[in-house]
Amino acid sequence: MSVHPVSAVSDLEEIYDLLVVGAGPAGLSAATAAAECGLSVLLCDDNGSPGGQIYRGITEASAATKSRLGKDYAAGEGIVTRFLASSASYAARASVWSIAPHEPETGEASGLEAGVSLAGAARLIRARRAILATGALERPFPIPGWTLPGVMTAGSAQIAMKTAGLVPSGRTVIAGTGPLLYLLASQLIGAGASVIAVIDTTPNGNKRRALAHAIDFVRSAYGLKGARLLAQVHRHVRVIRNVTALEAAGNGGLSEVVVTHRGGTERLPTDLLLLHQGIVPNLNLSLASGCASGWNERQATFTPTVDEWCQTSMPDIGIAGDAGGIIGAEGSALHGTLAGLAAAWRLGRLSERERDERAAPVRAILRSALRGRPFIDELFRPSDDFRIPANPETIVCRCEEVTAGAIRATMPLGVRGPNQMKAYLRCGMGPCQGRLCGLTVTEIIAQERGVAPGEVGYYNVRTPIKPVTLKELAALPQSDSAIKAVAGIVEKPVSANHPQSHV
Repeated sequence: MSVHPVSAVSDLEEIYDLLVVGAGPAGLSAATAAAECGLSVLLCDDNGSPGGQIYRGITEASAATKSRLGKDYAAGEGIVTRFLASSASYAARASVWSIAPHEPETGEASGLEAGVSLAGAARLIRARRAILATGALERPFPIPGWTLPGVMTAGSAQIAMKTAGLVPSGRTVIAGTGPLLYLLASQLIGAGASVIAVIDTTPNGNKRRALAHAIDFVRSAYGLKGARLLAQVHRHVRVIRNVTALEAAGNGGLSEVVVTHRGGTERLPTDLLLLHQGIVPNLNLSLASGCASGWNERQATFTPTVDEWCQTSMPDIGIAGDAGGIIGAEGSALHGTLAGLAAAWRLGRLSERERDERAAPVRAILRSALRGRPFIDELFRPSDDFRIPANPETIVCRCEEVTAGAIRATMPLGVRGPNQMKAYLRCGMGPCQGRLCGLTVTEIIAQERGVAPGEVGYYNVRTPIKPVTLKELAALPQSDSAIKAVAGIVEKPVSANHPQSHV
């Protein structure tokens, strides 16, 4: 038995028991667990091979690459191998751009309908259930100059290393907060990069809140691992702490990083600046699918509302892994297994007793894996100064080049939330669909209004959530379902007896 590759939309079945979106640790584990229970499973992912961001390129990685990237990276090989040995169907380089309740004809079963693009063609398929394992995005880090050539995210540098073995050749500075900051520094140092400084923007005040969770952190797998990582970085690189301001500067491209800290202001000649201040759930597909979410104050982001079996507010949709709240790679894999078992139970392949028996050891390991998360969330919560830019010239929406000053200047017009802001400034209407500005726009508006971000809310995300070509759309059946998947609504003709009112 082995996974069934899907290379074209013509290879797709009309209906699957379960659609899983995302081939990171959560999606792989969910698809594997569900397939092992006898469900027909389709796993779709944008990338060319399974692994997601954390295990990107693991199927092609050499022994040397695995050694350089560490044991945590190499651990992904087992998760991928188990999935590839399952009976699931796997569509690589496939975009799922719409998921909505299926509106059945007479005698048809309900469930979900999904828009899938693959190899230049699009198709609508049905699934009885879906698990969204879309992972996380790097949090926006809006500082002056962050749009200059020569400034990248830490995640993009990791992608270059994992997929192409590319290592920066010039003077490199890594700035921000969070465990990935030091992990990337360690990996770059091991690969021979010239890392001249790590600028740690973690607020000092976070330590007091994190201290309440210190014992659990020390007892967790994170404790010893984190201590070793910090020691390794400190041996090789200067670490700058107590940072109050950060700027990327240069004429047409990055030439220096200006950092203000307790000792004063320094200008560091730099060829490459890698920015990172944690990760946040990738919400666009879950929001477009109608899943409820709320503001998570500890993680300073919106997170979907899910129960202990990964069930969302939408009856046939579950969310697993970091897409439902940041829990790390190991936690995501375990969470995905629980989601897969829950899907098998809901679709009648497992009894409640069988589900609970299989889930019990998974939950025990998950509790252990998450023991250190509260400490990490509290310690590495980004500073308000680096989430909510005070400098009016700082670009917030990169796609439409909207500044923080323009957003604040628009507030007196009666703006209550980010969706109204779109009408004035087009924030969130570019190619990224708000992924790089949504949280910042929400928090600026909340700050100006003097209310919590949860009261302001987030963008209304509509399908399609990924770019779809006109050629792909033209090939879709001209049905109400296809129109709704693309446009979000279906306009019905108005009868003469019930004329449409105009306001």
